[in-house]
Amino acid sequence: MSIFEAIILGIVQGLCEFLPVSSSGHLLILQDLFNITAGGRFFTVMLHLGTLIAVLIVYRRRVIEMICHPVKQKKYWLWLIAATAVTVVIQLIFGDLFESLEKVQYIGYFFLFTALMLTACDIWRKNRKADLTVPKMKWYQALFVGFMQGIAILPGVSRSGATITGATFCNMKKEDAAEFSFLLSIPAILGGAVLEIPDAVREGVVGGILPVIVGVIVAGISGYFAVRFMIKLITKHSFRGFAVYTAVLGLFIIIDWNFVHLLFNRG
Repeated sequence: MSIFEAIILGIVQGLCEFLPVSSSGHLLILQDLFNITAGGRFFTVMLHLGTLIAVLIVYRRRVIEMICHPVKQKKYWLWLIAATAVTVVIQLIFGDLFESLEKVQYIGYFFLFTALMLTACDIWRKNRKADLTVPKMKWYQALFVGFMQGIAILPGVSRSGATITGATFCNMKKEDAAEFSFLLSIPAILGGAVLEIPDAVREGVVGGILPVIVGVIVAGISGYFAVRFMIKLITKHSFRGFAVYTAVLGLFIIIDWNFVHLLFNRG
């Protein structure tokens, strides 16, 4: 892996981790195009940790308050743990199936699912009054958001899009939906890294440690701006543009893989 490839992958990871377009799907496409096989898992894990830093910086006040005043912030702790637990259960039950679907020929359909999900989110927001806050959530609402995050383990399904859609279906306020979604990414990224690290270490590092360091830094910087952008987007705009983008991308991948073969080869 070259430094240039590391920078591109870092930018894509940082942006797509928090924009509703699926970072895993985009990384899978780029790794296929760059022909990155050995060591790709380790690099992906490290990029995710880079985006984790971005969330911690943006929501540092809430995170510090949760750590320093856990009793006062007990609802945040409780609902984040409940939502994460559902995601973990889904991973444990369907992890092998999801991993078998991490192939270019499948992600086009999952991008289409993301487009439908974002469209449904916009329609719901237009026709419902959103007044729910995180402290006022019910246990089943937290579980539902965690379930939506579990679905997003599939490559091509956006994690941020899924969790924000789940929170929106619970009639949560836009600001709280964004905050809960991004806070929920912290245990998701950490948990995913813990599960992936053993296999990643066995695969080894491709191209040396320097591309990894560069990729992590770039992912953290681009992730920071992506989170900031998403907060403004959620509170003031719709997901229409991202729904169109993921739908077009999904259709292109499906057509290219099955018929045209401009970018992807069956081999």
